[in-house]
Amino acid sequence: MLARNVAAERREGSSVSRVGVEESLAEFRELAASAGAEIAGEFVQHRDRPDPATLIGKGKLQEIAGAVASVNADLVLVDHELSPSQQRNIEKEVDARVIDRTQLILDIFARHARSREGQLQVELAQLEYMLPRLAGRGIEMSQLGGGIGTRGPGETQLETDRRKIYRRIRHIKQQLEDVKRIRGQQRQRRESVPLPTVALVGYTNAGKSTLFNVLTGAGVLESAKMFATLDPTVRGITLPSKRKVLLSDTVGFIRNLPTTLVSAFRATLEEVQRAALLLHVSDVTSPSGHDQQHQVESVLKELDVLDRARIRVMNKVDLLPEEQRHALANSANTVYISAAKQIGLDDLLSAIDGYLEIDALQTMRIRVPQSEGKLLALIESRAHILKRSYRDAKVQMEVEAPESLARQLEAYVVKSRRPHVPAESSRKTK
Repeated sequence: MLARNVAAERREGSSVSRVGVEESLAEFRELAASAGAEIAGEFVQHRDRPDPATLIGKGKLQEIAGAVASVNADLVLVDHELSPSQQRNIEKEVDARVIDRTQLILDIFARHARSREGQLQVELAQLEYMLPRLAGRGIEMSQLGGGIGTRGPGETQLETDRRKIYRRIRHIKQQLEDVKRIRGQQRQRRESVPLPTVALVGYTNAGKSTLFNVLTGAGVLESAKMFATLDPTVRGITLPSKRKVLLSDTVGFIRNLPTTLVSAFRATLEEVQRAALLLHVSDVTSPSGHDQQHQVESVLKELDVLDRARIRVMNKVDLLPEEQRHALANSANTVYISAAKQIGLDDLLSAIDGYLEIDALQTMRIRVPQSEGKLLALIESRAHILKRSYRDAKVQMEVEAPESLARQLEAYVVKSRRPHVPAESSRKTK
């Protein structure tokens, strides 16, 4: 059964958060809602340092316990990562199940994973998270249910026998290696035709999937819930230059994204590592935009792609006041758009066109027989025709074509004639 009541605790402790408390709570509310929770109460505590036994101070813990009892809450969510002992100690005090931030995110991932690969990645992250928490939990860890934090890996019984857990982890990692190998083969086939990949990255719920669907016509799930997209999707799009590129949608990032998830989803995030260009999609209306940018960049740094060519795509401009919207101006690496209202998409495609050096455009003069209908159709679809004339059953054209097409047209190139220069007389006039 899904949790009906939730008491959320947010700890602001030893380090000063870059996000205000209210913005942090708002994000945590979204996470809880994405997991199907109904919030019954919220508690915030400011401490110089966390309590090593319970994270939360004794007085605040008693206050939470009283609130849990008064509203009959069955779950307490803590917006912080808990150690196994802290989690058990808090549960004893509040007499309710306790879920920390990492386990909540894992639960959301388990709900949204659709492909076999995504399910394996989530299961691996769950097992690695639960392994140090087996001690003292008993048989309850092997029970699968329908509430928040109980969406277990499924087939595996989470018993206290660590050998079974380790064996399952090894098996999943082997399966993921097989998936990685197959994905690598697919990528090699794609790369045999020089189509560069453009990867969408950004904070969760920034509108990446909406933008992906608008540009590609794909039916990727669009949802206001966090982490609606887990399984990577790749589709082809055509740029204004008529060059074709592959656009990849990826999982959204979030503040304090659990390291187990970054590790488990590394196979998925390889699309980001292989991309020729990154589109960093941001919600222009978010009051925490600067912090969200910092969080995305920290994940990109972990993936070793921080120096990759990047365009900042500021999404949801339709939600801004009209005066503020008119004051926005695109720059060389920043484009303002609304994916939902399809505003500024032409500017975005032109910016992508300008950044990509792979499959560069070449201007060439060619002469193609009119009988080559298939080749002429290919030129029409993939090149810009600057000039065209017909003579002797042939079509003479000056075209701007991507390198991949230019190689196919080399046999039809019109070689420029050298101007006739009379030979210099060997005699010298005295």
